[in-house]
Amino acid sequence: MGYPDRAVRGRGWRGLTLLVWVAAVSLVLVADGRRVRQPRCPAGCTCTKDNALCENVRSVPHTFPSDVVSLSFVKSGFNEITGGSFVHTPALQLLLFTANSFDLIDEDAFLGLTHLEYLSLAYNNLETLPKDVFKGMDALTKVDLRGNNLICDCKLKWLVEWMHHTNATLDQIYCSGPPLQQGKKINDLLPHSFDCMTAEFASYQSLKFESISVEAFTFGKEQYVVFAQPFAGTCSFLEWDHVEMTFRMYDTIESTSTVVCKPMVIDNHLFVIVAQLFGGSHIYKRDTSANKFIKIQDIDILKIRKPNDIETFMIDGESFFVIADSSKAGSTTVYKWNGNGFYSHQSLHPWYRDTDVEYLEISNKPHLILSSSSQRPVVYQWNRSQKQFDRRTDIPEMEDVFSVKHFRVKGDLFICLTRFIGDSKVMRWDGAMFKEVQTFPSRGSMVFQPVSIGNWQYAIMGSDYSLTQVYQWDTKRGQFVPSQELNIQAPRSFSLVAIDDRVFLLASSFKGKTQIYEHLMIDLSN
Repeated sequence: MGYPDRAVRGRGWRGLTLLVWVAAVSLVLVADGRRVRQPRCPAGCTCTKDNALCENVRSVPHTFPSDVVSLSFVKSGFNEITGGSFVHTPALQLLLFTANSFDLIDEDAFLGLTHLEYLSLAYNNLETLPKDVFKGMDALTKVDLRGNNLICDCKLKWLVEWMHHTNATLDQIYCSGPPLQQGKKINDLLPHSFDCMTAEFASYQSLKFESISVEAFTFGKEQYVVFAQPFAGTCSFLEWDHVEMTFRMYDTIESTSTVVCKPMVIDNHLFVIVAQLFGGSHIYKRDTSANKFIKIQDIDILKIRKPNDIETFMIDGESFFVIADSSKAGSTTVYKWNGNGFYSHQSLHPWYRDTDVEYLEISNKPHLILSSSSQRPVVYQWNRSQKQFDRRTDIPEMEDVFSVKHFRVKGDLFICLTRFIGDSKVMRWDGAMFKEVQTFPSRGSMVFQPVSIGNWQYAIMGSDYSLTQVYQWDTKRGQFVPSQELNIQAPRSFSLVAIDDRVFLLASSFKGKTQIYEHLMIDLSN
């Protein structure tokens, strides 16, 4: 009788064990369910099956149910959409920010939204958008930017380019500025209508010596520069180090109170005219076999007593140089190469104390302009039959001009006239005479040097009393406009040298370190 009862007790025990096992499995399943449970709808948002609407939230929530494909923000309290705001909702297909108040969007704000088809940023406070903010969003079919205050400057050029290449459609949107673009349809703008390229001279190298003149030249397919150092009494030649990317010492010519070191290449031979205040001036030739400079000629000390400037030029295949003499007893003189040396070809005028000479062509005819402390700038024209310069005219109402330098813009001839006291000027040749174009305050200026780099035309005005002013030519105005200031102590001359697809501005300094600047192109749309 006892056996059946034992059997019942056995079945009861096995049933109890099964219940315990089921309960344990259930707990595990519940625990597993907690680990994979979907995120809840964030506070401030309302979520349905696949949509979410957020109102008055102070930031973009980072957790939404995974099946949300449409997300809207209305009257939100944040002022920026930060980077990576939607990396946790990569399945979004529709994203709307309507009637909010934010004015900033990070360039990575929409990172990871590769499936997004519709994006609305309408009626916010956006003035610009970061470049490539839509990068990787190839599924976009519609972008709404209406109702913002977009400034159509160079920072927004990328958007115009993007609009011309994207498959997404955009409603008509308008520029709120700048004044030139205000009211225009952004959809109608073209990328080339943005003038976004600018340039500047950036400090590159400082040389530990004073200098009064600088020249750049090419010899043997290499670029060199030479500085006249009056206090050290040397012509210092520098070459470009292609490895270290700096200018390094190449050679020197020892002299006395040096004011100009003028290189001149004739038939692959390098000559250097060394002008000195004391001890006479000399001509040196580069001996390539001995790798040094050798003095080959003295310049007549009776004619050249106090040299101040040298110009080299060629007329009808013949080589000349002219030295401006600033002494009371000297004479500005033209010298000509005869195959063996240089000889005095013409004395232009004595007793005028010339401070500068400029060679240029006017109406395809060779001319010289002499600046003097005792008279207005004098213009000489080359007489081809006599093979000499004839005095032609002077530049009226321009007394006390220290130097004259010329430049051309689209075929028009201009000159920069430097005054130490009074106003310096830019004048234009009208076919018969030079007429004033622009006036510059220039107290303490001894150099007003035009330089041209590609399509960029500059005029650089140095001063003994203030910062050096760089002006850039404005083609629309037909005038120079301020561009930059450089800190150079008592500059006396400027020169350009192009090496390894780079352009450098060399600046002599009479009272401080000689400076070298690099001309850099800057794209404001980047």
